[in-house]
Amino acid sequence: MQNTLGKLFTICEWIMKLAYVNLLWFLFTVAGLIVFGFMPATVSLFTIVRKWQMKHTEVPLWDTFLSIYKKEFFKSNLLGFILVICAGFILLDLHFVNGLEGVQQLLFFVPLLIISALYFITLMYLFPVYVHYDLRVTEYLKNSCLLGILNLHLTLILAGSAGSIIIMLLYSPAFIPFFSAVSITWILMCGGMYSFRKIEAREKHRQREPFRQSGLSRHI
Repeated sequence: MQNTLGKLFTICEWIMKLAYVNLLWFLFTVAGLIVFGFMPATVSLFTIVRKWQMKHTEVPLWDTFLSIYKKEFFKSNLLGFILVICAGFILLDLHFVNGLEGVQQLLFFVPLLIISALYFITLMYLFPVYVHYDLRVTEYLKNSCLLGILNLHLTLILAGSAGSIIIMLLYSPAFIPFFSAVSITWILMCGGMYSFRKIEAREKHRQREPFRQSGLSRHI
């Protein structure tokens, strides 16, 4: 009986933690007027989820969130600015392609489709790479895209899983303030950690440091 109650208490505690950190994400995103708050708040969320998945379960949530938010505010927003510019070019190209007809439209649409797919692949791995490695801003984009391509099967699984959660949340909008961002973050971070472990194990087998050729150094 005590064992059952202990497990139930642990489950309730984790539900509270997940809901709390998700609310923190909303709070800090709004605090940055959404435009400037989204990136640092998301980096803070991924940082905490990464620590949880590395068995650091007693993370002080408020202090950690606030510390990472302030520390990564400018760097993460610079990365976000680059992402917005890239998305803008893709949308402009899409508008241009829609104005074409016949074979000419097809010739331009296929490369645009590939570029769009690479963009979304990069987004899926960007935050896991950001919180796991210490890089220059442009290197996050390069390594995130490369990681997604090298693990294409995992990328498809992550995309399907994240898409399923989004659909479930749309059917149950009451859960959005409590579990929306953190649930998607958990899935993407799981995929990221799995990929990192594979790479680091391979590099360790070759008696090298992880990602040495890319100049990557891991966060603690």
